[in-house]
Order: sequence, then structure tokens, then C-alpha cells
Amino acid sequence: MDLKALGCVLILPIHIVYCIVRATVCWFLPSRRRDLTGDVVLITGGGRGIGRHLAVEFAKRGAKKLILWGRTEKCLKEACEEIAMMGTECHYFVCDVANREEVYKQAKVVREKVGDVTILVNNAAVVHGKSLLDSDDDALLKTQHINTLGQFWTTKAFLPRMLELQNGHVVCLNSILSLSPIPGAIDYCTSKSSSLAFMESLTLGLLDCPGVGCTTVLPFHTNTEMFQGMRVRFPKLFPPLKPEVVAQRTVDAVRTNTPFVYLPWTMNVLVILKSVLPESALKEIHKFSGTYTCMNTFKGRT
Repeated sequence: MDLKALGCVLILPIHIVYCIVRATVCWFLPSRRRDLTGDVVLITGGGRGIGRHLAVEFAKRGAKKLILWGRTEKCLKEACEEIAMMGTECHYFVCDVANREEVYKQAKVVREKVGDVTILVNNAAVVHGKSLLDSDDDALLKTQHINTLGQFWTTKAFLPRMLELQNGHVVCLNSILSLSPIPGAIDYCTSKSSSLAFMESLTLGLLDCPGVGCTTVLPFHTNTEMFQGMRVRFPKLFPPLKPEVVAQRTVDAVRTNTPFVYLPWTMNVLVILKSVLPESALKEIHKFSGTYTCMNTFKGRT
């Protein structure tokens, strides 16, 4: 090992300690927040659920323009009218993010009619809530195309211009199930794990790109129609999150350029436990919390 390499090895622990101390200090100090008044925000799956609440929250925080993408025009139109009544310019486009060519086509239309997107929120997702052997092959593919590959197409469509402008943010509404899967939702858990890997890689790749950041939000079970019928064993101990709370925390994370957000904060403990506990102990935790049967009453979006 030459002297230069040896020096890097010796300095690395010092850099790590410095980063830990700096992050700890910053955690206690008020963060500088991004001013959203000049931002054009595009939200996929923006017609209902968390997506709709995100649109409302971005409008409240002063976003210049909002663009909603989704597959159901009725929902998109209603959400767009709600945002417009708040005094924020809002547009909607019917777009299936699973369709690569449709994404690229609509992205071009957005740039021509509305302007450059500076905040992209990848929120669109589906879940079928079945075991592997009970799942339809086409349904499995649909989940992967929407929940995972859709992010590839939307990010490729809008990120290059963000890099040119040195102004942009890519957001992913993920799930804690990407880190702690449950039975009965194998399609969803797999797609969200892939999505998390995508965002982790993208976040690292943009570290040296000034003005462009990433945020990944990993919420616990959220009370929306998407997971209608899902049950946890102790709802008072583990109550479902309100979608408006998830939206508020997401927008705040964008404004503070926070890379990863776990909701609620106790999910951080879950991640640590999964890293250190043996499989047998994790199995007992799943039995205790009732995750083996939580999808037995799943109805999903009607």
C-alpha cells in the first residue's frame, strides 16, 4: 500500500466521525427551508390518496404550479379544481407511468404547455394483496411496471433538465414494507424494495450535482383506500398514518433536503432490529404484531 492510499485509510475514520457530529448538530439546529414559490411540481398518482394530499400541501406551501398525472381523469379533474380554488395554477394530464412512451410524450407536452418541472414526486402505485401462487401473472407485471419501472421513465424524462438548471428535487413515496415485507403482498413489497434501491442509487449519484436532491419517504400503513381492509393486531399501538400527515412530512423533507424519512419515527427502530436480530426473533415479532394475517381482510381500492 502506497503512502497516499495509507493516508486515505487513516483519514477516513476522522471524516466519518466529523459527518456524524455534523449531522447530530444539524439535527438540533433549525434547517434552512427551500422556498417553493418558484417551483413547478409534478405528482404522479395525484388524483387521490396521498397524491392528492401532497398537491394540497404543496399548494399551501406556495408552489408556483402543480401538475397532476394519473390514469383516472375524473379524480384528476376534481383534484385540479380543488387546487385551483386555493389560488394555485394547476394542470392535469392522463398518463400511465407504466407506459414508457406515454410518459415521454406527456413529459414533452408538460414542458411545452406548463414549463420545466423542478420537483418530481413519484407517488403512483398499485397493490393486489395476494400471495405469489394466488397472483395473476399480468397483475404481478403491472405492479412492477407502475411501482418500479415507472420511476425510471419519469426520472429520465425530467431529471436532465433539472441538472441543466441546477435546480430540482426527485421524491419517492415508498413504504416501510420495502424494508420489512409482509406475507400477502409479495408484488407490492418486491416492487417497493426495487424502488428503494433505485432511490438509494440515485441519491448517491446526485451527491456531486449542485442544486439537485432526492427524498425517499417510507411510511407505515397509511389510512387510504389503497390499503382498505388491511388490519394490524394492535391498532392502538400501531395506528395507521393519516395521509395528510404523510403529505406534510414529505413536503417538509423536500424543503429541508432530507434524503430519507421514516414514518412514524419508531420505524427507525424496526430497521435497526432487523439488522441485528436473528431470523427466529424476527419471526416472533411478526407473530406478535399480526403481520402474517394482516392482509386476510384486504379489499384494496374499490
